[in-house]
Amino acid sequence: MRAMEKANDSSEYGFILVGFSDRPKLELILFIINLSLYSVAVLGNTTIILVSILDPRLHTPMYFFLANLSFLDLCFSTSCIPQMLVNLWGPDKTISYAGCAVQLFSFLSVGGIECILLAVMAYDRYAAVCKPLHYMVIMHPRLCLQLVAVAWGSGLVNAIVMSPLTMTLSRCGRRHVNHFLCEMPALIKMACVDARAVEMLAFTFAIPIVLMPLFFILLSYGYIAAAVIRIKSAAGRKKAFNTCSSHLTVVSLFYGSIIYMYMQPGNSSSQDKGKFLTLFYNLVTPMLNPLIYTLRNKEVKGALKKVFGRQQEARERCCSEKKLQKIRKETNLIFNYKTQPPCCIPNQPTSAKKRTLNTENLNYLI
Repeated sequence: MRAMEKANDSSEYGFILVGFSDRPKLELILFIINLSLYSVAVLGNTTIILVSILDPRLHTPMYFFLANLSFLDLCFSTSCIPQMLVNLWGPDKTISYAGCAVQLFSFLSVGGIECILLAVMAYDRYAAVCKPLHYMVIMHPRLCLQLVAVAWGSGLVNAIVMSPLTMTLSRCGRRHVNHFLCEMPALIKMACVDARAVEMLAFTFAIPIVLMPLFFILLSYGYIAAAVIRIKSAAGRKKAFNTCSSHLTVVSLFYGSIIYMYMQPGNSSSQDKGKFLTLFYNLVTPMLNPLIYTLRNKEVKGALKKVFGRQQEARERCCSEKKLQKIRKETNLIFNYKTQPPCCIPNQPTSAKKRTLNTENLNYLI
């Protein structure tokens, strides 16, 4: 009976996210840095989504996938960073059982979707570089929706299967998670029972969700590299490189950090590195993605100027209309005053009788 009570402690009282609590000075520094980076990530990814929707020139497969990637980055960061900021700011490091389950589900689903979406974007770049004349035929809207649906469906299935299995492992009253979020490896290590079956199932899911997309990305860029080598003109090679460089940079950041983290040994030093690497692909990568696509892409920069230019023009037009209405009103008052007979003019102060048209306003009207 006591064993059952201890096993249920985590579901009743939640978990304690250890994070960086052994380094109080570092916590304050991390709070400031993470809050700043998270604000930039939210602003940048929201801007990419809005620009992709508002500018008709960006209604293409590439920017459809990019808008989905920005939305996933927003979800990826928001699933854990707000809770981490709360834990870094104060002494309370707890998270409820339900909150931990939601965080794990979000982390697994969004991470899996993003892995497959990056492979879909690699295929899009392959079609753009290797099959430029048939690009719009290959990447038609229906196929784009189907590819995104497969990415979302695969990530959600992974989370639906793995989240309950991980959360229901018996932990014999252990509540301290040696991480700043409810990540699956950290939760599995807390189990007081044999969790090899869960680990094997996680590895089985990792093959189609992580390794196969990575293989497909490498294969796509192999074909792209061969096609670029065959291009004779330097301008053509540069254009092809610019087409793929942003996506390749994002893939390198995302997969590089994940592979390096999960290949680390289990000592305390590597665990600290693992925390920083998790922070990197949860916060730094989503923050850098909009900057990479914006700074290296003329179309996105042009769309940003167009959208913000429209807003500026709308403000100027609104101010001009208000000023014009004010001038017309003043002009009508003066005209009515001059056309009235002297007997009908009410007693007014001398300053009102001497009121004249403002030459600057008349010039504006002309």
